[in-house]
This record gives sequence, C-alpha cells and structure tokens, in this order.
Amino acid sequence: MELTIKNNHNYFEVEGILVKYNVHLFQKKFQHIFDKRDGLTLNITGLNRIDSFGINAIAKIHNEAISRQKRFSIIGLGNNELFNHFKTIESVENLENVVAIL
Repeated sequence: MELTIKNNHNYFEVEGILVKYNVHLFQKKFQHIFDKRDGLTLNITGLNRIDSFGINAIAKIHNEAISRQKRFSIIGLGNNELFNHFKTIESVENLENVVAIL
C-alpha cells in the first residue's frame, strides 16, 4: 500500500505507509504548511506502517508548529514508536520546567 494524504482545510488524513522511500512526498506536502495555515490536524488512523523516517517527518512538523506558535494535533493511535517519541519529548520538557523552577 502506498502513501495517501487527503485534506479538507486544516484536517489531513494520512493512509498507507510512511517510510524511508516515500517520506519525501510527505515532507513536500507539509513543507510550507504553516505559511498558509494557523493550525493543522493530522489523522494517522489509516497509517498501517511507519518507520523512523516517518516519525522524524511528523516530529519536524511538530517542532515547526511549536517554534511558529501554531496549533498541531495528531489523531489516532498510530505507532507505539511515534507515541513514545512524543511522550519522551513531553517528559524532557516537564523535567526542564522543574529544573528551571529550582
């Protein structure tokens, strides 16, 4: 199964597989997304497979949203690696906040 990205305004559905050989298509689709939009919702429920390249591509969108103060949401359970990636970032940020308070 290939990668399919459907969109309706700020809502994007990603279906199929997001891996090394097609991640460039995903990156191209979202390259300047925050130049045109205030926020983005990414539904990954239909994503059957994702590798570390796909995870990094989604993380890049997340980082850009934070740096540009834009809304970014992910819908769907997706992949445990993706969940763990963002959970790790959240844990580090919470730890940095605690250290900053001390």
